[in-house]
Amino acid sequence: MKSDVAEKGMLTEEARAEKLMGVLVVALVFSVMNGTMFNVALPVIAERFSLVPSQVSWVMTSYMVVYAVGSVVYGKLADNYSLKSLLTFGMLVFALGSIVGMAADTYATVVAARILQAAGAAVMPAASMIVPVRYFPVEKRGRALGTTAVGLALGSALGPVVAGAIAGLGSWRWLFLFSLVSLATLPLFRKYLGDDKGRPGRIDWLGGGLLGAATAAYLLAITQGKWQMIVAGSVLLLLFIVRIRKTAVPFVPPALFANGRFSAGLFIAFLAAALNFSVTFMAPQFLTSLNNLSPGGVGAVLFPAAIASALMGRIGGKLADRRGNGVLVGLASGLLLLGYGLLAGFVGEAAHWIALFLIASQIGQTFLQIAMSGTVSRTLAKEQAGVGMGMLAMLNFIAGALSMSVIGKVLDRTAAEAGGASTYSHILIAMCLTVIFIAGMYRLRFRKG
Repeated sequence: MKSDVAEKGMLTEEARAEKLMGVLVVALVFSVMNGTMFNVALPVIAERFSLVPSQVSWVMTSYMVVYAVGSVVYGKLADNYSLKSLLTFGMLVFALGSIVGMAADTYATVVAARILQAAGAAVMPAASMIVPVRYFPVEKRGRALGTTAVGLALGSALGPVVAGAIAGLGSWRWLFLFSLVSLATLPLFRKYLGDDKGRPGRIDWLGGGLLGAATAAYLLAITQGKWQMIVAGSVLLLLFIVRIRKTAVPFVPPALFANGRFSAGLFIAFLAAALNFSVTFMAPQFLTSLNNLSPGGVGAVLFPAAIASALMGRIGGKLADRRGNGVLVGLASGLLLLGYGLLAGFVGEAAHWIALFLIASQIGQTFLQIAMSGTVSRTLAKEQAGVGMGMLAMLNFIAGALSMSVIGKVLDRTAAEAGGASTYSHILIAMCLTVIFIAGMYRLRFRKG
């Protein structure tokens, strides 16, 4: 009788976890969309407030900086406080930012609204990393991470499409209004999330502030070209290292960095994220400059890859559970080499071929993301899961900003040269070499894992 009750309870917990993942996917779709939708509205906002491109870019830069810093802060807080309470707080702050944005009559208010939105929405990347680790056993964690990949892919696919439709039918302010729809998931989060409080203890806010300030300085240096911020970021990072070594309860335990497998996993995941953002940044560029496509045409070429990666996300997660993350890394590497290699050879050719090659590379990227999230999670002790996975989320944004900045500089220097297709081909070949390096390093560091 007791075993029957225990089994029933276990099944109930499993069913609750599955429903929680469904809610998380929907929330992730809206979170990713909110991060990308405003790209479409930047020209309109610039015209409304008489701004130059460098000024209006703060609509996106401010959001990305706060979002990146917030992801690791929420991750750390999840080690000490209830994830249910953190999600409630984050989504309410996000809603406040959306309301402020709808009522904004100055550009400063628009930027403030985006900062508020990011301060709330940053709870989502932390939750997407923590929920699979906390609510699913190791043998089923890949499938859960694959499910979160579905939300990320769908958000990326739908963001530009929905934003274009909203901006075309009404004011850019409606983008803030649309963001409020995500609040519908809050009651479901509160229903399915447990009341676990984490490990009680005080928070090293000084250490967290130093880490956040260093991250912000580096991101500003990368995205705004303010290279003097590198010096400021390096000084802040040094102070952060001193702080976590001196205080009794550090924001990030030094032992976490002494974990060689965790550090190696972060580095590989950083390179993987850089590859992903590189393709996301480059594809619209060469489809516009070489294939002469309109924004609608570019979206039509990119859409199949995003949908394919969403459909394959859970399959990749199940494969990781059955065969291991190493097998998924190998499959992802093969797909990436196939996609990047064909793109390098056919960039500038017929758009339908480009759409096909992008499908292979995007599925490969999704598989690699699932495998690396699963790999990093296995290197962490339970009490370090929140801050460890939060750092993984934060590094994804830094990798994206760095890769897009570097590729943008390369393209700027070659913009006036003839034969622009060769520049894209060379970048893609370099990306193929990076994939080979990732596969080799993973095999070297995690072969026995």
